[in-house]
Amino acid sequence: MTADAVLNLSTYRFHPIADPQGLSGPLLEYGHQCGVKGTVLLSEEGLNAFVAGPESGCRDFLTRLRALPGCADLQAKESWSAATPFRKLKVKVKREIIRMDRPAIRPAFGRAPSVDAQTLSRWLDTGRDDAGREVVLLDTRNGFEVDVGTFEGALDWRLARFTEFPQALSQHREALQGKTVVAFCTGGIRCEKAALHMAETGVQDVLQLDGGILRYFEQVGARHWNGECFVFDERVSLDPRLSAAADRHD
Repeated sequence: MTADAVLNLSTYRFHPIADPQGLSGPLLEYGHQCGVKGTVLLSEEGLNAFVAGPESGCRDFLTRLRALPGCADLQAKESWSAATPFRKLKVKVKREIIRMDRPAIRPAFGRAPSVDAQTLSRWLDTGRDDAGREVVLLDTRNGFEVDVGTFEGALDWRLARFTEFPQALSQHREALQGKTVVAFCTGGIRCEKAALHMAETGVQDVLQLDGGILRYFEQVGARHWNGECFVFDERVSLDPRLSAAADRHD
């Protein structure tokens, strides 16, 4: 393929899926017809998809996902690469599309409040939100991801896996009170659950970064960010221009 000819899409949606096992086969077959590769996770709480391939095939596959109940307005983060960063297409059925082991946290029945990328960037200019409260950024990703890059001054609880987040919160909850806490992650899925859990356990003024780091890169770029963003495919990481190291032409 020519340079940057491969479209990469990442998307998720918390919405009940009645029969994820029955859906997995048809989605896999349609993905093969579209010529896309990557991973689609299905569960009764929703879907989480990372796919790449020819632009037309990726957009057709996204249209198929939008045909699912509750997914008509499904949005995807986009980036381009010179090669497909996945070896094959996999459609897996899981208990959770992002494992937290807190079944009471159900984003499909109500999202946590969010802040958009441009507003967060403006807040970070002064360290205060529009009400004058101190803004604290909380990285909900694993420690090895944080080491590749994160927001300036973000809290890092050195998680080895996302299931450790509730215990880490119990140790740090008091330090978050009285501040506007913005939880963030790669694409939004982890911080969506994290923000709900924090609110459930009594943390006030907690928000999620809408669309995660990738949406921030799309809309804002490198402001207030140090390093790159780790991604779970063969590209390894993306810079704030959404470019992988192997695809840069500077």
